[in-house]
Amino acid sequence: MASEKEKMLQGELYDASDPELITERQRARELVETYNRTAPDATEERRDLLGELFGFGGEDAYVEPPLRVDYGYNIDVGEGFEANFGCVFLDVRSITFGPMCLLGPGVQCYTATHPVDPEARAEGLESGEPITVRENVWIGGQAVLTPGVTVGDGAVIAAGAVVVEDVPDRVVVAGNPARIVRDLT
Repeated sequence: MASEKEKMLQGELYDASDPELITERQRARELVETYNRTAPDATEERRDLLGELFGFGGEDAYVEPPLRVDYGYNIDVGEGFEANFGCVFLDVRSITFGPMCLLGPGVQCYTATHPVDPEARAEGLESGEPITVRENVWIGGQAVLTPGVTVGDGAVIAAGAVVVEDVPDRVVVAGNPARIVRDLT
């Protein structure tokens, strides 16, 4: 029988109150709190903490505190990744950023979701769907990426946009729900 963590990572319904998952979220919160208290010039300390927190690529990432994550190890960032103040990553599944991705302040990436059926939701189970952000994407401040979306190469997500569907390469999307407002080809 699969553990709750295995179910979570496979996108199945799982119990987030499982002791192993609680311990892992606590570890992530401790690392994030340490990160959020670092001095602005603590470049090496920040790099080390992100390298320990992220699944892959924290070594050259630039992330302005404060930062919030669920687990951290499900976040992979490419070379040149930058995130401004106050980003939130609910990473019960993978959140993958390709090279040269830029995030404005308050960007939120949610892989976590709950059953739509109220009876199933009342059981307290949740699941998740991965988020993929390809290469050279700019995500404006306060934008939200919802479970399961993929953002194409060179795309721009306007500030405040709520992305609920995949975004093609080289377009600008805006609004709630986000819609294509400009082609960049």
